[in-house]
Amino acid sequence: MKPVTLPAHDTALDRATPKMRQAAQAFEAQALAQLLGPIFATVDSSKTVMGGGAGESTWQPMLVDAMAKRIAGAGGLGLAQPVLREMLRMQANREAQP
Repeated sequence: MKPVTLPAHDTALDRATPKMRQAAQAFEAQALAQLLGPIFATVDSSKTVMGGGAGESTWQPMLVDAMAKRIAGAGGLGLAQPVLREMLRMQANREAQP
């Protein structure tokens, strides 16, 4: 069996500010919420522990957002790094312009 090799550390990402990292992670959380939303929308909430109702339907979007933020904070789908890399590229291009 061939050993798995991890990608080398991307030193370009070291230039990212905490605010940029937060924005990239927030973008990933938003994308995850869009993916999770339809999953929850198809669940028959009358058969869940809470039994459905107006209260559950009111809180459901907040639950989806909270779950998406937790998933993104734990590494998510890996969207934050490419987004951050693109943010850094765009910033470098802007700084290179006269």
